[in-house]
Amino acid sequence: MTGPLPPAAHLPYAGRRVSLATCHGKERVLARPFHRALGLTVVVARGFDTDRLGTFSGERPRPADAPETCRRKAEAGMAHTGLDLGLASEGSVGPHPALPWLAVNTEWLTFVDRRTGLVITEALMAPRTNFDQRVVAPSEGIDAWLAQVGFPSHGLIARPMGFDSTAAAASGLLFKGIGDPAALATALHRCAAASREGLVLLETDMRAHRNPTRLRVIRTLAFRLVRRIASRCPACGSPGWGLVESLPGLPCAWCGGPTARTRVEILGCAVCDHRQERPRPDRRPTADPGDCPRCNP
Repeated sequence: MTGPLPPAAHLPYAGRRVSLATCHGKERVLARPFHRALGLTVVVARGFDTDRLGTFSGERPRPADAPETCRRKAEAGMAHTGLDLGLASEGSVGPHPALPWLAVNTEWLTFVDRRTGLVITEALMAPRTNFDQRVVAPSEGIDAWLAQVGFPSHGLIARPMGFDSTAAAASGLLFKGIGDPAALATALHRCAAASREGLVLLETDMRAHRNPTRLRVIRTLAFRLVRRIASRCPACGSPGWGLVESLPGLPCAWCGGPTARTRVEILGCAVCDHRQERPRPDRRPTADPGDCPRCNP
């Protein structure tokens, strides 16, 4: 649920422009919430190659972890456009921290104000993702798998089995954005011919413009970030008041011992050191005994 956005007129960013570093169409889901909630006009940093800061397909590694890369991307976009406000997003797909057999999509969205030194980042872990990989032969029937991953509305990437992404890209055999059966057939044939085993590694294309599922997550995160920017610190009045930490220790309903479940949330300012505790949003007083290391070891 996104809900209504706060009015933008009273905010210091109304009427200003913010650079967005993207090559993958993220302005489609970011421009409207930032304009409606903050009065900001999103300006895409045209000509800036965000792939130099890493690619989902792996041929270019990230220079740092995802949150740091996201900040660097926002700052690089600002330098490219000459604007003093910047915005960038970064994502990753990997095992769920508690359920490693489940893939999750984690997204980061960072806003930078160079005038004030303000940096605000929001993150969202989304268990709904179409991420998958499969090793196939060109003659293999894969219609069920293609339907499962949302092809052709969701793109695919192909490379020869036995090639890493860098080697495949250097050989012209890393096929991205495959979006129709004819292009898929061509990629399968060419990759299989180059593979010693005659096999192809197919995977979902997780770039935002080729993955509507991921793009929806970024849109949800945009609403979260604009609300954070619109929230003023009760101590210093700076934008960016919001959740900065969740503290575990919710007591077990049986034995009263601490569990890993969130006990309280910490709200904080992005500028000053002001912090406040608040209860869990659901006000739940105890944790299920199944989450207790003593009652359910």
